[in-house]
Amino acid sequence: MSTIILRGGVEVENPLELALKFLDAYSTYEPYDTSRPASFDERDLRLANRGGARISAAEIGAILERRGEIECALRKIHRDASLVEVTSSIPWVPLTRLFDAFADIRGIGLSKMTKTLHRKRPALIPMLDSVVQAYLTRDNPETGSSGTFGERATALVRSYKRDLDRNRSVLHEIQRKLASREYRLTEVRILDLLIWSRSTPA
Repeated sequence: MSTIILRGGVEVENPLELALKFLDAYSTYEPYDTSRPASFDERDLRLANRGGARISAAEIGAILERRGEIECALRKIHRDASLVEVTSSIPWVPLTRLFDAFADIRGIGLSKMTKTLHRKRPALIPMLDSVVQAYLTRDNPETGSSGTFGERATALVRSYKRDLDRNRSVLHEIQRKLASREYRLTEVRILDLLIWSRSTPA
């Protein structure tokens, strides 16, 4: 299998093996639940916590006060919307509005928000934790530094898309081979864990 090319000319060899090693190491892997694409409630937040989001009870309560706004924004984004689509087909404006629904909630930043929303739109929204944010801003620290909360998040997703596009064919092949092993991951999630594999200590 071909290599994945990350920023700075970093080549990730044997990406399938790395992905499998990551998945085998984390017992929290759960298949995506696409049965409630437009709904949002405490179940989504608890599921995010099982994946490491660490959202407190107080933060859960504050987020759920925005439930109506969040669900309204979700309804504007097709359940199968994908970051591998051509740029002009991606619902950037609705995505920004969805992100902005989480603005100014104490304790909620890009990491907790996207770890929650990734499972609602797994092919579109990457998990922008501190490792991924650092990777995306390494060459340009100003990426995602201005605008509203939603605009900053969207700027990082646009930056993420460049890496996705550069590696699209290899990521698709990894996705196909993982599916044969009962792992149902999107290209977005696969790229995320490969960035992790090269950005964190072994």
